[in-house]
Amino acid sequence: MEQEIEENFGEKEEESDLTRRILREAFGDSSSESDHGECSSPIGESFSLLSCQESGFEIPIWEPVHGIQGLWFCSNFLSSENQSSLLSAIYQDGWLTDQHNQAMRFGDLPEWALELSRRVRSAVCTGDIRAGSELNLSTMSVRNDPLPFDLLWREPLFDQLIANVYKPGEGICSHVDLMRFEDGIAIISLESACIMQFTLEKEIENGKEKEVPVFLNPGSLVLMHGEARYSWKHGINRRPGCQIWDGKEIEQKRRTSVTLRRLCPAPSC
Repeated sequence: MEQEIEENFGEKEEESDLTRRILREAFGDSSSESDHGECSSPIGESFSLLSCQESGFEIPIWEPVHGIQGLWFCSNFLSSENQSSLLSAIYQDGWLTDQHNQAMRFGDLPEWALELSRRVRSAVCTGDIRAGSELNLSTMSVRNDPLPFDLLWREPLFDQLIANVYKPGEGICSHVDLMRFEDGIAIISLESACIMQFTLEKEIENGKEKEVPVFLNPGSLVLMHGEARYSWKHGINRRPGCQIWDGKEIEQKRRTSVTLRRLCPAPSC
């Protein structure tokens, strides 16, 4: 199986290299590529193990979550084909089984996770800000990027992952990710939609903690940095009656999530 995956990956890399050469001949080299690594349009990326060869691509659309500095949402991060391919890669590797609904890796990420990291970077580079968000690319500050420059171009972007499978009704308690992880966290949602609640513990409104709900559709990506990463708890309550969006209860299905993070280089981080 490993040899077969490596061979497929090599073929995809050759196709990707050829596409990039054609693009360079047509448009020239990008200064951002030479200075910081690749940041090309999805046209020039094969997405390797995760992608069925798509006839076109959809520009990622980013939306800032109002009220939470550093929280960004991309609803169209992965197409249906990408999602299916990603799930196949995860399960073919034996990461998740009926007996094991969680898998973690610290360093030496599998190829599908490396490709996922590259697509996160590409989505930030090539994505558009949603019209009507009252933000535009020409006036955005570093604080208002989906991922700040220093985090986006660190190497590696991520070196730790956790994959979880949630049965209908199962969720995760509100929490702030451990300080052993650096700033900049990505969460990819697959299979089932859900509402993730963000809670600002220190701010009370009408006797309750301030909460901001975010609807996560399958194939979506959430990026957290700064205040969103360190000051806001996030969690999912999938008990009956708790997943209401636009006045309707979300149908509960199996949900798979992949979280990408980077470990701090030292305990004092």
